[in-house]
Amino acid sequence: MQNETLQEGQKEKTAEKKDAFAKYTVKDSVFATIFRNKKYLIQLYRALHPEDTETTEDALTDITIRNVLTNGIYNDLAFRVGEKVMFLVEQQSSWTMNIIIRALMYLAQTYHDYFEERDADLYGSKKVHVPEPEIYVIFTGERASRPESISLSEEFFGGKECAIEVKVKVLYGGEGNDIISQYVAFTKVYNEQMKQYGRSREAVTETIRICKDRDVLREFLAGREKEVISIMMALFDEERIMRTHIASERREAAREAAEKMLRDGKITVDEIAEYFTDLSAKDIQEIEKELFQTI
Repeated sequence: MQNETLQEGQKEKTAEKKDAFAKYTVKDSVFATIFRNKKYLIQLYRALHPEDTETTEDALTDITIRNVLTNGIYNDLAFRVGEKVMFLVEQQSSWTMNIIIRALMYLAQTYHDYFEERDADLYGSKKVHVPEPEIYVIFTGERASRPESISLSEEFFGGKECAIEVKVKVLYGGEGNDIISQYVAFTKVYNEQMKQYGRSREAVTETIRICKDRDVLREFLAGREKEVISIMMALFDEERIMRTHIASERREAAREAAEKMLRDGKITVDEIAEYFTDLSAKDIQEIEKELFQTI
């Protein structure tokens, strides 16, 4: 517990450094943080089902697939309303039909977990209870064509009837002041500020200020502003980390190939730079040094 407290304190200090970068997945992080709170989760449910005025926060159960220690399947948000309906909700900033395939995988995993928790006998003669699924994607990007829903059969099988079907309802926000519209508005404000200030602390603080002024997620942002800033900030941009990792992998592969060709006598040291552009002059010097040491 003490270590966790120290780590949290360190994270907050790190987030406040002036040279910090905003997380590449900032909108995902805020999305998850908002809707893990049942106060806002019930608002999401009511935006999806305005006709239901009786369901309370206590009826909602978070069943989001999370993988903390592995790189397995995970999704943005999933919750169940009693034992009747199961909701899978994703947020998407760039358009892709592959969300349908991901939704299918999330649904299969979620049902697997549901039946396992209840020790359901799927091989018995008695029919098991299956919560009705509803699948949504909240699209926050710019798109001229805005379908109300997308389906597996239409997009991947040319509309032919097939053994399995998945239908995803697409939500764009912008209608009224419900929690979905506010979240979409938040992402658009952040995109505007990011264009102006880059992935910086200033972009984050300006986003929060503007949203509070416009009554966009005002209560959430005002009550947890420090936490939101910590969530949105990180020392290194994830995109930059990925580029660095890929470049490192390519350089290592090039180095191994160059060393092999040198040992086989297929090239000379002077020809390395010509054949392996990913290697720096320092890399070539180290390869030459190692080569001479093995001769």
